[in-house]
Amino acid sequence: MNDPLLNFDGKVALVTGGSRGLGYQMAKALAERGADIIVASRKVEACEKVAEEVRGLGRRALAIGAHCGKWDEIDRLIETAYAEFGRVDILINNAGMGPRMASHEVPESLYDSVLNLNLKGPYRLASVIGQRMKAQGSGSILNISSVAALQPLAQVVPYSAAKAGLNAMTIGMAKEYAPEVRVNCICAGPFLTDIAEAWTEEARQTADNALHRPGRPEEIVSAALYLLSDAASFSTGSVITVDGGS
Repeated sequence: MNDPLLNFDGKVALVTGGSRGLGYQMAKALAERGADIIVASRKVEACEKVAEEVRGLGRRALAIGAHCGKWDEIDRLIETAYAEFGRVDILINNAGMGPRMASHEVPESLYDSVLNLNLKGPYRLASVIGQRMKAQGSGSILNISSVAALQPLAQVVPYSAAKAGLNAMTIGMAKEYAPEVRVNCICAGPFLTDIAEAWTEEARQTADNALHRPGRPEEIVSAALYLLSDAASFSTGSVITVDGGS
């Protein structure tokens, strides 16, 4: 039996980057606990697979193909979601990218892409939906950041900068949309999602953290459920690490 504080019956959750990795795990966990799910990413076919799985759990689901770094596509995503469900109670800004490249070799187009997907897009989503949540009287927003925002690494500087901005955005919007809306953030460490396929075998087995390993995708779920739920009713503007003790 699920903890009543972690019951999401009647809630509508929008998850960006929800077709795989951490986003998929969080979308699935919310659906298992009663939430209807809107899955968004660039590949609508991948989103539809997740939506079908959510429907198999007895929940409503909507798959939307959208580039979550472009405001016009974000606005279309928002309007489509509200046209279908009439409200959004939970927003998870999870879509992101962080290619490794020497800073002096980063072209402007790649810099813009990294900042757009990791910061500009989440800003647009959280500001538009946050204002609507405030008007409806409740809502919870979760931004998925990175330990790179707190401990920036070489050769992923635009990504680290964008995630640091996302942390700052979390705190500012928590103040702006309170008390009706809570805005929190998880700084994730290395996780064995699809991006780990490009890692060395050693990197998939060990990590420079207290637990000496990368995380499994499902290990972000408990922190996400806490921050999104009534169990965290006194938590807003929080930036927590789920990183194995980096």
